[in-house]
Amino acid sequence: MSHEGCSGTFANGKMVADKVRQMGFDQQMMPMAFDIECENCRQTFEMTCFETHCPNCQMVYAVTPCHAFDPTNIMAAGINY
Repeated sequence: MSHEGCSGTFANGKMVADKVRQMGFDQQMMPMAFDIECENCRQTFEMTCFETHCPNCQMVYAVTPCHAFDPTNIMAAGINY
């Protein structure tokens, strides 16, 4: 997977999670936290890192640093992905 800078697009959340992990940003804090509703269990939780797990069902969510200012860019990657 090449680095396309901020112009890169991702087909699904697994690709986003893989990219964030590849860049080493998965456990880094996002510039601003977002409250998101889990697609799987519908629990609302705070996403603070570029990769965050739902505390209720362990659905993994990820967003790249370039896209972390808009919560619509956060994508689900799968439970325990």
